[in-house]
Amino acid sequence: MTTTDTRTETTAVAPSRGARFTGAAANYIDERTSISGLVKEVGRKIFPDHWSFMLGEVALYSFVVILLSGTFLTFFFHASMTPMEYQGSYLPLKGIEMSSAMSSTLDISFDIRGGLLMRQVHHWAALLFVASIGLHMLRVFFTGAYRKPREINWAIGFVLFILALAEGFTGYSLPDDLLSGNGLRIIDGLIKGLPIVGTWISYLLFGGEFPGTDIVSRLFTLHILLLPAILVAALGVHLLLLIINKHTQFAGPGKTNDNVVGSPIMPVFAAKAGGFFFIVFGVITLIAATVTINPIWTYGPYDPSPVSAGTQPDWYIGFADGALRLVPSGWEFMLGNFTVSMNIIAPVLVLGLFIVVVLIYPFIEAWITGDKREHHIADRPRNAPTRTAIGAAGVTFYAVLWAAASSDLIGTHFHVGIEDVIRTLQVLLILGPIIAFVVTKRICLGLMKKDREIALHGFESGRIVRLPGGEYIEVHEQLSEYERWKLTSFTEYTPLMIRPNAKGKISAAQRVRAGLSSWFFEDRISPVSGTDIERSHDSGH
Repeated sequence: MTTTDTRTETTAVAPSRGARFTGAAANYIDERTSISGLVKEVGRKIFPDHWSFMLGEVALYSFVVILLSGTFLTFFFHASMTPMEYQGSYLPLKGIEMSSAMSSTLDISFDIRGGLLMRQVHHWAALLFVASIGLHMLRVFFTGAYRKPREINWAIGFVLFILALAEGFTGYSLPDDLLSGNGLRIIDGLIKGLPIVGTWISYLLFGGEFPGTDIVSRLFTLHILLLPAILVAALGVHLLLLIINKHTQFAGPGKTNDNVVGSPIMPVFAAKAGGFFFIVFGVITLIAATVTINPIWTYGPYDPSPVSAGTQPDWYIGFADGALRLVPSGWEFMLGNFTVSMNIIAPVLVLGLFIVVVLIYPFIEAWITGDKREHHIADRPRNAPTRTAIGAAGVTFYAVLWAAASSDLIGTHFHVGIEDVIRTLQVLLILGPIIAFVVTKRICLGLMKKDREIALHGFESGRIVRLPGGEYIEVHEQLSEYERWKLTSFTEYTPLMIRPNAKGKISAAQRVRAGLSSWFFEDRISPVSGTDIERSHDSGH
């Protein structure tokens, strides 16, 4: 019997020239920047898996789509108001005089291959960008994720929202069609309504009397250069602070202020994020390919004479237009040689105050509550009834202004008088937020009481049992540890106490702060304690 000795010979494969060059380049860069340490540190960051955190991702990915599609459009758009005769392939407008900006936009839509798709991708992505930022901020607000140490990041996020509005409006105004011209005319009237400085600001913005000679080129510079640069910088700071301050998460077993439960950025979250980006891109492209938006060829070039009902700005600017429509008539008076138009100044002041309050709200709440602790656990909205009610009131205020921008459409579609629509919305603007605040707070307190009852006694099973003594009781199904944790893991806060200062006096500011604190925390429901649960079990439930 012969035994054959089989040996496997392993041959080392030398790395290719390209691999050696890549490795050497990577080592060269890393030795001078230590970027591998940064990548390794960032890669260890944990992101929670809750679905609501995807709203911020949608905003980021839609912004990337805006940059990609906008780059394509930049090569073919002519930012000029030079009048010319349209000679493109869209026959209904052929031979009509229009600006070069309008003509180039029509060429992109009908003569550039893929141009109409890119226009609509760009527009739909911009709408999704603004909507997702707004929903993301609502999620942050209602869960209290803006509290220390994230107050500055909230302010940066809100600045991003304002920049997104400005980006959307400047892009909306570039084609120089009928709707965009009307929007610019509204802005011009709004600016000129400001006393003393309004006329000069309008002159500087438009380069002369409206519509000026180069407003499109000025807006184009803002739209593709200045505003995007500021937006990208603010977005970078926003994401950097997100990594530094850690991510918030909802309460649950193993989740604490010092321990984030979820997926690390590398490789799990990065892989999911990459797939999610292509999903967002695909959905935007599908909508752009099937749903027409901003058909400027239907509106035609700007001309103030054919303006009628139905000329609406993009939805995110509607609140400003609605504020102008809801001001009562006759709010004007003379101040020396100047006409003071309160029907312009009042909306500007109200909207400005609303924006400032939203911007600094985290600092206002921290001052009222005196809460200086760090918060990494997100609240359930019901467990902060006053904050949730304030948010509902703010959303109602915005919604009424937004609806007012379509007051003419409401009147024509429902066959009611425009005056009746305006009066109804004026009443709702005052009473709506108050009603929303009261109703929302009552709902939150009712849900908190229901949670407390369930945590103590479990769910009603519908099964009736007779005890040896003859008493009939309903057997309740007890909660799991995770379910009970979700219902009971929140902190009870108490109003601030008034204390004398170093001179033994109580200042007016302290009294105001104490009064606001008492209002903020009134009608609170105490969370269930371990002693409460033990007593509930001892009672036989």
